[in-house]
This record gives sequence, C-alpha cells and structure tokens, in this order.
Amino acid sequence: MMSGMPGTDADTIAANKQRARDYFRAFATRDRAWLERNVAPSYVRRDTTLPFEVVGPAGVLKLGDVLLCAFSQVELDIQEVIAEADKVLVHLRFRGVHSGPFGDYPASGRRFDVMVLDLFRMENGQIAEQWPAIDNLGLRSQIGML
Repeated sequence: MMSGMPGTDADTIAANKQRARDYFRAFATRDRAWLERNVAPSYVRRDTTLPFEVVGPAGVLKLGDVLLCAFSQVELDIQEVIAEADKVLVHLRFRGVHSGPFGDYPASGRRFDVMVLDLFRMENGQIAEQWPAIDNLGLRSQIGML
C-alpha cells in the first residue's frame, strides 16, 4: 500500500478502477444519473480528433449521441485495467457495426473491432480528465473510409 499521497490507498485505487470500468457501461447506455454523479462538472476529454469539446457529464452524453448514432451493436470489451495513485488506464476493444453517418461518411454496414486505451485522472471520487487513444486508422479502414 502506498502512503503519503492522498487518495492512493488500496480501497481508493480499487474504487477508481471500478469507476473507470463503470464509465464505459454508463457511456454505452447513456446513463445520465451515473455520469452526473461520477464525472466532474469540470471534466475534460483530451481528444484532438473530435470537432467539439467534451466537458462535464453533458459533454460525455453529447459524445455518446454522436458515436452511438453512427455505430450500433456496440461492445466495449474491457481487456485490462491498471491503476496507480489517481490514474486509471483501461485497455478495451471497441466493436460494433457502422450503421449511421460518421461525420460526412454515410453508414457502410461494416463491422469493426479496434483497440482503445483510455487514461483517466480521478479527483474527489469523480472522473476529472480523460485521454483517449483509439485506433482511428484501423476504424476508418475497417468501415471503408480509406
């Protein structure tokens, strides 16, 4: 067990890992109540690939609307969760069907399966920041954009 840093005891780290896991279920089901409890109002998704900012629970819901309208049969299959201090890293597979417009690209009906890494920073029992790394090249290739 670590000591000296606030919020780094084993119970807090376990709670942070569970919160990161639960985030993906809440995202996929658009669970507003969970997001409002567990995502800080000042939360920011550090994602340069999006044409809009994702801030707070409302931003997460907006991102969900965009992605879940473009992709159906979505599976966010968590492979591994690693945590230290106030950070949690989640490795998952993002799978589904490209069934709606994705940006200017019309639905292709193609299945996709890509790797995602998400680094979360927790603060006061909430998700404060997120840095996503998605295999966008693989996604675009699999749905026929390339």
